[in-house]
This record gives sequence, structure tokens and C-alpha cells, in this order.
Amino acid sequence: MHTAPPSRALVPVLLFVGTVVAVISSLGAPLVPAIATEMATTLPSAQWALTVTLLVGAVATPVVGRLGDGPHRRAVVLVVLAAVTLGGLLAALPLGLGWLVAGRGLQGVGLGLTPLAIATAREALAGQRSRSTIAALSITVVAGVGLGYPLAGLVAELGGVHAAFWAGAAVSAAALVASAAVLPASHSTSSRPLDVLGAVLLGAGLAGALLALGEAEGGGWTSPVPWVLIAGSALVLACWVLRELRTPSPLVDLRLARGRTAATAHSAALLVGLSNYLLLAAVPVLAQAPRGGPGLGASIVVAGLALLPFSAASVLAGRLARLLADRAGPHLVLPVAALVQSGAFVLFGLAHTQLWQVFLVMAVAGLGVGAAFAVFPALVISAVPSSETGSAMSLNQVLRYVGFALGSALTATVLAAATPEGAAAPGGEGYGTVAVLGFAVCVLTAVVAWLLPPRAAAGAADPPARTAAVQATRGR
Repeated sequence: MHTAPPSRALVPVLLFVGTVVAVISSLGAPLVPAIATEMATTLPSAQWALTVTLLVGAVATPVVGRLGDGPHRRAVVLVVLAAVTLGGLLAALPLGLGWLVAGRGLQGVGLGLTPLAIATAREALAGQRSRSTIAALSITVVAGVGLGYPLAGLVAELGGVHAAFWAGAAVSAAALVASAAVLPASHSTSSRPLDVLGAVLLGAGLAGALLALGEAEGGGWTSPVPWVLIAGSALVLACWVLRELRTPSPLVDLRLARGRTAATAHSAALLVGLSNYLLLAAVPVLAQAPRGGPGLGASIVVAGLALLPFSAASVLAGRLARLLADRAGPHLVLPVAALVQSGAFVLFGLAHTQLWQVFLVMAVAGLGVGAAFAVFPALVISAVPSSETGSAMSLNQVLRYVGFALGSALTATVLAAATPEGAAAPGGEGYGTVAVLGFAVCVLTAVVAWLLPPRAAAGAADPPARTAAVQATRGR
């Protein structure tokens, strides 16, 4: 059957959708202090404007991926973008914190679009054009943060908190219109059933763990409530694991995490995501906190600009990761990236009293995180048969978002514990604790990554998968 060539606008639209996903996911971060002030609530409560998006994204990624893994991919993308736009409208309307969080939760559904964009590029494009588009999409989550933070800050500075969400709704609506005009129909004619119970168990388990961190902030770790929530979450997640291992059509195929290479790549995705959001959530609070303590007294715009070096460095790190992978293999990139990121936490712990120091910290962090995210596709592809690439990448993406959500919630808990009674901002010890935690997680990531076997010994992959791994790393 003759297939029409893809539209010339397809690649720009796919990258636009990927960037929208990144911007929407990070939209709440620089606004958290302003949300807390405007709505007369605490920083941990306002932090849910970010955390809920990442939590929903962790569950939505496999759900959206499964619904779009077949003949209905185009329709699923359009429905999800409509939900994201509706979420932006709810967050923009002055209806109170609960509605804002609900809107941000709807926007989190959009985090499941990146795998569908990658699947579209893989099917509709050919050769180097396909590989380069997939490689670019793989880092939009990181690079788009640097775009979303300053833009959100600028709009909020000019028009208030709700204006930033109005702008987000407008951007996602534009992505919806562009996608409706350009996205091709999927060539696939088969689809698999959705594991609804698996989605409910995953969402409940993750939500319980995040609520436990919030309860610990309110009542302390001596209260039984957070421990009951943690135990309940562990039980629910254990049931989810058993469910996913036994059902013929799992929501997330955990069997693809077997083997040293796959298990290490997926574990590192969780850890890098966690350490990444420890900084991304802490820096806007530090930058906007009033002077007189550790705060820098900066505006929302400046707080957003502090993340611009992170974005620029992450793009540069993708190229550096390619050079290192070409010379030493992708298995060496991840431990080096984790150690570079650990250096950012060392700098953050020692020097965060001037804006230029924060800019330097975020640039170093961007190098580490960007290199790690750039190499994940190659490591995952090298560990699974080519027929399982989509499912394996979906698992990796889920674990990244779980790490993001945990990092966001943990930062809120740590900073709240370091905020004196009646004070408007955390004390310096809170940021020191974030630095220590982040450094420990990065070192753990480096140790875990060092357990990767040499690429030639990663026998789980078939020859086409190993070839695809090399191409995935070089596609940037």
C-alpha cells in the first residue's frame, strides 16, 4: 500500500509537542513561592502545583503509551493535548488552590506524550532524519525546563501567577491545533488491552509515598501517620509489581528490567530524576526568598533565568556524551555524568549566597543530567530485543517521572522542616540538607552505573538492538 510522505512540518510539530511537555511539567516550579504567598498557604502545599503534575505523569506515561500503541495514536495525542489545555484553564482561573492543583494534575497527563512523539518519528520518518528527531525528543524534557522557567517567571512578573497558567493553556492549545493539522495516522493495526488495575495500583502507591512526605513535614517522623502511609504504599506497590509480572498485558513490563544493563539503566533513571528535582525545586525557593537569611531576594524572572544555564548545559552535555560514548562506550557515560552532577551539589552546599554561584551550580548540574538523559536510550535499547524498545523506553520514562515527583516532594519536606516558626522562608540548614542528600544520591547513582557490564558483554540484546543503541547515541 502506498504511503504518503510525511509533511515537512512534522518534525517541527513533534519537537514543539515535546517542548510543550517539558514546559508544562516545569511550569509550577518557579511559581511555587508566589502561589504560597498569593493563596496564603505553606510552601509544601504550594509545592503540590509541581509534584502533582509529575505524579500524574508517572502514571499517565504508560497509560497514554498503551492507548496510543496502535491505530488510535493520533486521536490519543489530540485528546491528551485537549486535557492539558483544559488543565491550564483550570489552573489559570482564580478558583483556589484545590482547583489549581487539579488543573496541574490534568496537565500532567501530557507527560505521556513524549513516547508517542518518538513512536511517530520512528514510524513516519526514515534514516538519519528519524534518528536525529528521536535524539532531540529525548532531551526536550531537560532542555525545555530552561525555557519554561524564565518564560513562566516573566509572564508571572508582568501579569501575576494566573497569567502564567493562561500562557501555558495558550501554548498547549497551539500544540493541539498544529498536531491536528500535521500528525499522520498510525500504520499499526493492532493494539493491546489497557491494564486498568495496574494503573490504579501504581497511582495509589506513588500518591501514598508522596503524601507520607507531606505528613512528615506536618507532624514529624515521630508521628505514626507517615509510617502507616509508607507501609501502605509499599504494600500497594508490591501488589502492583506482582500484578505486572503475572498479567499477559502489563501496564509496564517489569520483565524488561531484568539483566544488569537494563536494571542499572532503569535504576539510574529513578535516581537521576530524584537528584535532578532536588535542585530544580530548591533553587527557585532560594532565589526568591527574602534577604536577611540565605535567600537572594530575586524576582520570579531572575529565579527563572537561574535555570537557563541548566538548559544550555544539558544540550551541550548531549554532544559531549556522544563523544565519550564513541570513544569509550555508552556504559562509561552514566557514572561520569553522575559524578559531574554530584559536583553541582558540592558547589551548592558550599556557595549559594550569590546569584552567579547559583548560575554556576545549575550549569554543572545541567552537564550531568543532560549527559545521563542522553545516554539512557542507548543503554535501554542495547539491553532488550528491538521488538521491545517502546515498552522498555516507557518503563525508563516512568521511573524518571517517579524520581522527579519524589525529588519535588522531598525538597518541600526538607525546606519546610528548616523553616522556623513564623518565618517566611527556610533557614540555611535546609539548603545544606538538600545538598547532602543530592550528593549522596549522585554518588549512589555513580556506583550503581559502574556495575554496568561492558557493552560487548551485554548479551541480552540482539545484534539489531546493539546497532540501534549505537545509532541512538550518535543520533544527536
